[in-house]
Amino acid sequence: MGTGASKRTEDGSHGGEEPEEEEYLDQGGGQLYVSLKMENNFKLKKGDLFPHVFGSVPLVGSWDSSKALSMERESASMWELSFVVPPNHETLDFKFLLRPKYSNAPSVVEEGPNRQLIGGALQGDQRLALFRISSDEVLEYRVFIKADRVSPFDLAASWRAYQENLRPSAVRGIPDVSLGTVPEIGAENGSSTSLELDLEHYVVPAPSTSANSGLVYAANMTETPRSLSLTGIFTNADGSTSFSHSFKDSGASVDRHVPLKDMEVVIPDSSKLYSSSGMVESKSMGTFSPFQRQDSHRGLFVDRGVGSPRLVKSSSTSTFSTEPRLDKEKKNSMPEAAGAVAAAAVADQMLGPKEDSHLAIVLVGLPARGKTFTAAKLTRYLRWLGHDTKHFNVGKYRRLKHGANQNADFFRADNREGMEARNEVAALAFDDMVSWMQEGGQVGIFDATNSTSKRRNMLMKLAEGKCKIIFLETLCNDERIIERNIRLKIQQSPDYAEEPDFEAGLQDFKSRLAYYEKVYEPVEEGSYIKMIDMVSGHGGQIQVNNISGYLPGRIVFFLVNTHLTPRPILLTRHGESKDNVRGRIGGDNPLSDTGEIYAKKLANFVEKRLKSERAASIWTSTLERAILTASPIVGFPKIQWRALDEIYVGVCDGMTYEEIKKNMPEESRMKDKLRYRYPRGESYLDVIQRLEPVIIELERQRAPVVVISHQAVLRALYAYFADRPLKEIPHIEMPLHTIIEIQMGVTGVQEKRYKLMD
Repeated sequence: MGTGASKRTEDGSHGGEEPEEEEYLDQGGGQLYVSLKMENNFKLKKGDLFPHVFGSVPLVGSWDSSKALSMERESASMWELSFVVPPNHETLDFKFLLRPKYSNAPSVVEEGPNRQLIGGALQGDQRLALFRISSDEVLEYRVFIKADRVSPFDLAASWRAYQENLRPSAVRGIPDVSLGTVPEIGAENGSSTSLELDLEHYVVPAPSTSANSGLVYAANMTETPRSLSLTGIFTNADGSTSFSHSFKDSGASVDRHVPLKDMEVVIPDSSKLYSSSGMVESKSMGTFSPFQRQDSHRGLFVDRGVGSPRLVKSSSTSTFSTEPRLDKEKKNSMPEAAGAVAAAAVADQMLGPKEDSHLAIVLVGLPARGKTFTAAKLTRYLRWLGHDTKHFNVGKYRRLKHGANQNADFFRADNREGMEARNEVAALAFDDMVSWMQEGGQVGIFDATNSTSKRRNMLMKLAEGKCKIIFLETLCNDERIIERNIRLKIQQSPDYAEEPDFEAGLQDFKSRLAYYEKVYEPVEEGSYIKMIDMVSGHGGQIQVNNISGYLPGRIVFFLVNTHLTPRPILLTRHGESKDNVRGRIGGDNPLSDTGEIYAKKLANFVEKRLKSERAASIWTSTLERAILTASPIVGFPKIQWRALDEIYVGVCDGMTYEEIKKNMPEESRMKDKLRYRYPRGESYLDVIQRLEPVIIELERQRAPVVVISHQAVLRALYAYFADRPLKEIPHIEMPLHTIIEIQMGVTGVQEKRYKLMD
């Protein structure tokens, strides 16, 4: 929270610098967003006192302590109440009180004068909350008060997310996502100290997939060239490139909607998001809570999404700011259960008619800036969503056409022969991509430096009347990251596979890079997305120009949330349930004895594997068997997602497969298991669609995550990371009592499997 350095002064307040908040709050526009937090360092027992807030309009409307608003538990020691203040009630007059949970004993009101917040600025000192329980006992809480302006843009996005994701399930009557409070678990329910685990002892070979086949150079996994001949391409004396293709001079098309131009999403360094004083600077704001009343005389209560970006319309109509949350900050709310809906703050500005059937994402950037990594990741995401997507790498074409042993001189701008050869293979790759689109392909990822406007204009001419181009430029100014990428390039690229001297290869590549830098021209033409310093994991910028349409909007939101921070993601099914023993599908029942043993072993495994990762979190479905599997795990926040619930089998719930075959002989699920939808239930494709927000949130996370879910759901999640075709998802092996560790990082995705029980 950034308050650990605060000191208690003689008057009981916290010392330190005053927060630099007022200047921002005075910018005007929107409504005032307020978060009140209290933190204690002592353990509360059942029947003890629980924090509340009461005061004048718009909090309660009277000083009747019986109408005080309860604060929600955010962690074992932190409580919070957050709300949006109507514009005509920006003076808050309030106090904290403690109320017994299980008795009618009187409440205990904090000592001292009322607290006042006027226009977002705290009046007086940021003092501790002191509660006198008896003549010789005083409870002391630290207080954190945060204020920020929330634009109508924010509120609209939050309301949309609330409407579409926090409405109770029609089947089970529960919200999409909830954050479980820290359980009060005794030692008998914790991880068993007798279950000593040697992690390596449990490692088992993983199935052979692209995710675990070692460090594979990403460009080698791209589309294989169809042909290596394309006539009619030559370089004129003036250096321009001509083609034998005929181009028709078509007029500019007019969209039926207004495209978004010159948008910029700014992602500041998360380490600078919080001040060290009592009033903390603003962070993410997400969705309205359905559990809190929203009377007309009160503020609108808001639960901010864990990890959801706070997109705030700035004073400039063409700029948006995004502030990522810190992983150590766990909010008692949903971790952005919206996927593309969560992108409303961006995508709503882009929505129009469905995008044209052919879209080319053309990479732009200097070597060693992460273009191929970004292209591979975007390809994997779009394929998983069901969009027919292929990755075309021009470097692969060049190596097949001209060999892999070209030195740096080949890439000089004044090397006419080299320039002609490079333009030739670029046009060849682009022609292959267009041919594939005309055969039914939807999204082509065109991966090359494309570092000059002349090259990009060449590609736009080739695309005329055939596909829509969006340039995706990757820029990096961090010399440390560039150096790391260069060294990885020398180790993995086929261009240097036959170079025995690493240092010689390093110097050659740096010379090649210098040649590109001399002629590099940033993208200024057409539709484009610029990713600036996004790979560092410490903030960055995304600039978007002339982007419109449904699919481009989803692509922008995905790119906003991707980064290269290494972290593990652990996938495991719940422990064996009683219905597993009976062979019945669906249901919501507890664990068997074997399942309970696995839950304890899993807790011990997580404790050992993530012992140095205190920012990790545990995600489960809302079904009892998954929650019980996670219950012995202590020390990590637990988040329940309805999106992680098992595939809903509709009228077949509680039946065995034999009973389904006997009672419903017309059902033939095995003919097309991917698309088969249980009567009044779901198909695998339905599961994939509801898992998109989970994927977005997993991509956004910078700390480890343990996902405890179910077979169909984990098959779909695993297929995303392993880049498995959709048709294979229903048949992926996902045994009980096995952990799949997915390692995310700069070298791609790798996996390791642990089988804790037979």
